[in-house]
This record gives sequence, structure tokens and C-alpha cells, in this order.
Amino acid sequence: MNDFLNRIQAHASGFSKGQRMIAKYISEHYDKAAFMTAHKLGEMVSVSESTVVRFATEIGYDGYPQLQNALQEMIRNRLTAVQRLDVTSDRLGKQEVLRTVLLSDMEKIKLTLEEIDRSVFEAAVNRILYAKSIYIIGGRSSSALATFLGFYFHLLFADVHLVHTSSASETFEQMLRVGPGDVVIGISFPRYSRRTLKALKYAKSMSASTIALTDSLLSPLSQDADYTLIAKSDMASFADSLVAPLSVINALIAAVGIKKRDEIKETFAKLEDIWDEYDVYEKYDRASENNETM
Repeated sequence: MNDFLNRIQAHASGFSKGQRMIAKYISEHYDKAAFMTAHKLGEMVSVSESTVVRFATEIGYDGYPQLQNALQEMIRNRLTAVQRLDVTSDRLGKQEVLRTVLLSDMEKIKLTLEEIDRSVFEAAVNRILYAKSIYIIGGRSSSALATFLGFYFHLLFADVHLVHTSSASETFEQMLRVGPGDVVIGISFPRYSRRTLKALKYAKSMSASTIALTDSLLSPLSQDADYTLIAKSDMASFADSLVAPLSVINALIAAVGIKKRDEIKETFAKLEDIWDEYDVYEKYDRASENNETM
């Protein structure tokens, strides 16, 4: 917000009456304005859409979309749960929720594909392959992503630790032996988990290799990461949209799996015998079911 307010202050003397109204509304209702189209914002302050667009260029942005993106990036880690609920109502209240949310998720995967650095991804994969131990940490809503990654990495590697974050002491007790040769993967998106940040910082101080899965190179996780994997998250509702991060995790699992193919085939052959012996999975025969119904 400071950057935005500084831009307004620097150009305020040249504002028209309509532009002053826009500046006032955004300054007071930035949480809602960040997710409004230029047309909607113009309606809110009783000015034309073209006035909103000119306002964005007047204060130094290439256009309204850039202003909007800048606002969204600045506020996503500031919004309270109540503000998120209000934004959800404004964005989705009059739209078909299913279609809007799914299209938003598709857009985030597309943006992730465009922005993620392939060379960093490959370097992270290679570092994981030769790790002595792998630690995975994700707090709050990102714990689901950490659990998913941990489930598959447990099948692929001998020494994997899914770090629980229910308390600060428990987190660092589980990371007591982190050191050189180990890899620590931290996962967090706005609002960033402070425990995940501290855990990654600790791992870095202990000379472990660190990988961050987060939304931007400006994310605080990136500061202590040797490798930063970008995945675009969104606040399509008051719940975090983590479809793109999960897609990157799937790619990470697949890339590691391909490089460990022969070893994994042997592991899964043993697992299939165990799963069969202990009835882990329901045996479903579609052909038999069809014969029974004929």
C-alpha cells in the first residue's frame, strides 16, 4: 500500500475530480478495489471506465490490469478472514460459483506454467535425488500439500520426514538433526505461515539445502531458499486455491519418479504384494459386475 500511496501523492496535483474520487476509494477500500474490474470500479465512484484506465497510467502503471495485479500482490498477505469473506461475496455473489472458481484455477495453472523457471525446477529435482534426508514442512492450509508430497516421497525415498507444525517446539525438535546433505522443502502461500518461514531459516543456518514452493520470488520463503518454485495461488474465495501448487508437486513427484524408475519399479512390486496380502485396496472387477447385472 505504501508504494501505491506514494504514487498517488506524487501525481495528486494533476488529478481530475474523477481521479481524486478513484484515489480516495482505493485508499479506503483497497481490499475490495483490488478485485474489481475497471468498469466495476468506475461504477462504484460514478466515473467512466476510461477515467479509471487513465488514472492507472497517470500514476505510472502500464494500464489498469497492472495496477490491479500490484494491489492484489500487496494485500493478499494482509487480508483477514473477514475481509476475505467480503471479497468472496463481492466477486462471486452474482456469478455462477462453480464455473468462476474452476476458470480461476485454470488461469492460475496457466500463469504458473508461464512463470515457473524450468532450470530451477530441474536443479531442485536433482538436489532431492541425492539428499541424505528430506524434510517437508507446510503449515496451515499448506499442510495438505505437504502431506500429499510426503505420502509419495515416503514411497520413493528411504529417509523422509513430514514435519508437523502444531507447536514451535515440536517443529524444531523434529528438525534437530537437519544438516549438510539434507533437503528441506518449505511450502507456504499468503497468508504465509510464520512457523514454515522460521523452519526454512533454521534449515538454511544448519547448511541444509532449501527448496521453497510459494507464490512469488518476493515471498518471504524465497529469502532463505536455494531453489524457489513458483506456483500461483489465488483467493477465489475465503479458502485458498491451491490447485496450481498441487500441480507443481505432481510434476515434482513425476520428475523424481522418472529418474528413479528402475528402483521404483522394484519398490512398487513389493508394495503390490503387501497391498494384496493385507487387502489394502478394494478389488473391483467391472467385467464381473456387468455379468452379474445381465
